[in-house]
Amino acid sequence: MNTEIRVLVVEDDPVAADAHQLYVDRVPGFTVASVAHSRAEAVRALERTPVDLLLLDLYLPDGHGLHLLRSLRAAGHTADVIAVTSARDLAVVREGVSLGVVQYVLKPFTFATLRDRLVRYAEFRAAAGEASGQDEVDRALASLRSPQPARLPKGLSGPTLEAVTRALRSAPDGVTAAAAGVELGISRITARRYLEHLVTAGRAVRSPQYGQIGRPELHYRWMAEAR
Repeated sequence: MNTEIRVLVVEDDPVAADAHQLYVDRVPGFTVASVAHSRAEAVRALERTPVDLLLLDLYLPDGHGLHLLRSLRAAGHTADVIAVTSARDLAVVREGVSLGVVQYVLKPFTFATLRDRLVRYAEFRAAAGEASGQDEVDRALASLRSPQPARLPKGLSGPTLEAVTRALRSAPDGVTAAAAGVELGISRITARRYLEHLVTAGRAVRSPQYGQIGRPELHYRWMAEAR
């Protein structure tokens, strides 16, 4: 019997939708059943294929994601929801919780962030049977909570990481460590440490860039720009 958790990705940006599908399919136990780019497409997709989980963007071209979710609940759809959004309005968060949103993932996010949310959701979903007491109920609910943010490697600072991240995201064609260092006023070696950290975190990709002479220099691009 197929026990994979079936996911409907609802995201209006085609590039982001492709990335989200790629992320979900990389997590064992999950499979993308369908992708929708609008509220109307999501409704049609659910009529064709039942799913267990919606990865739901809240800002859709034909209506707010929570409006979609409200109509789905009224129609009897019981799939859980992980909201994917840039919105930070806590009133929206509270409304989403009341409609069955089990997790929020703020854009932009990394594969590691989404993987953590999916794994925790799978643990929560796997809990079955009757709880023996309050402790077991608390443990089941705690599986949805995220851990404290991981500390940066020794020698890296949050403000410099943010600056390197901004520089990388603002460069559609990517940057080299030398170019990033010149732009930010830091050494090439320092810039490379931060860029490599972003690669390790799944937020950037590296590739060799061949010049006219000498050996190739590493070229870094923000993950959202990588195809």
